[in-house]
Formats: sequence, structure tokens, C-alpha cells
Amino acid sequence: MKKIHQAVTGKGSPLTKYQDVMLGNRSLAAFVYYEWCLFFGPIPGALGMLLRKIFWPGIFADCGKGCMFAPGIALRQPGRIRLGNSVIISEGCILDGRHGTAKVSISLGDNVILSNDVMLSCKNGTIKIGDNCGLNAQTIVQSTNDCPVVIGPDCIIGQRCFIVGGGSYTIDRLDIPMRKQGIRADGGVRLEADVWLGGNVTVLGGVEMGKGSVAGAGAVLTKSVDEYTVSLGVPAKVVKTRKPELQK
Repeated sequence: MKKIHQAVTGKGSPLTKYQDVMLGNRSLAAFVYYEWCLFFGPIPGALGMLLRKIFWPGIFADCGKGCMFAPGIALRQPGRIRLGNSVIISEGCILDGRHGTAKVSISLGDNVILSNDVMLSCKNGTIKIGDNCGLNAQTIVQSTNDCPVVIGPDCIIGQRCFIVGGGSYTIDRLDIPMRKQGIRADGGVRLEADVWLGGNVTVLGGVEMGKGSVAGAGAVLTKSVDEYTVSLGVPAKVVKTRKPELQK
């Protein structure tokens, strides 16, 4: 997939450039339906909620029953986004499913709640969020260059968290700009079931957090942690365990 700057400024008509970036294909029918759905995007109140509930499910790769969409949501390549049942997407959220080949780049399980201004961003990466997860306001989840982010079921993600797979540039060479050296493959991020991130937590690529683990507010996870551990600090260190038999 071309970078967005190349896609917008390269060859082609304004329409085809728009289709490549916003839809990921040049189907006329998909374009017309996408534009039709966008018309309902900013409508406030109960009327807007009802219109989006009726028409928006058809814009996604798959959409379960009972999903609700607040006004002001931005969708890019929604045909690569899959929603489970009873998903709630709040005001100002951005779901950016851009990918060159994947049929599904963003997958949300049942009963997932995205609070205000949450961003899920794929740039040739994938994001999978399990059932019964809540992502609080202004959280950013980003996956690039085949470095997936997987969040297991029953996870609690605090306000303004940053979870990124493939977020580091290669910096070995000095003769060319860092932006031209490519993204370093880091294996992505995996949060197992029942993980809790406090506010302003950062989880970097290559990190796995075991089942039931906790990261306190402001922590920066640069290394993987075991299940049922509690981590604090920058960089984060394990300070205790939640397992009674291991507590001293």
C-alpha cells in the first residue's frame, strides 16, 4: 500500500486518489454507499443515531447486531473493519483500516466500547480487540508494517493510553533520512485477557502482557511482563504480583 502522501499526490484523478485512500478500492457502488453514509455522520441526537444504526452496518466488512454510532466518527477503508455485536463507538473516534492486502485489518469483538476520541490506526498492520473490552477517551492503538496489536477479552484501557506495534524507525544509517529507512519489525503487541492499563500508559512494540496483569498510570512498558503482575514507572518494572501465594 502506498503511503498516504504518495496516494494523494501521485498519478490518477482526484476521484481515484480519494477512493484509494478512503475506501481501498475503486468500486463505484462502494463509493456511492460510502458517501451516502458519510452524509449521516455529523447528524446529532436521536435522528442521527437512528439513521446511522440503519445505514452504517452495510459499510463495514461485517457488523453485528445492536451496534451504536455517535456523531463525528471518521472511517477510512471501513470495508476492512469487522464489528461484533453491541459495539459502541463514541464521538470523535477514528477507525483507520488502511491496508494493502488484508481483508480485515480492524476487528472488534462483542460488547466493545470505544470512548470519545479513540483512534484505531492500521497502516499495513492489524488490530484485534476481544469481547467486553473498554477503551477510554483519547486512547490511540496503532499497528504498522505487519506488526499486529492484539488485545484479549475483558481488558480495561485507561484514558490517553498509547499502544503501538511497529512504531520504531530503523536508524542504523546516517546517509539517508530516518523516515526512508523503514519501520523496524518488532512483533507487535499482545495483551492477554483481563489486562488493566491505567491512564497515560504506553505499551511499545514487542511487549506481551500476561493474563490479569496491571500497568499503573503513566507507566511505559518496554519489556514483556508475566501474568497477574503489577508494573509501575518509566520504564515500567514489576513491583508486585496479584497471586496470593507469591505475595510476601
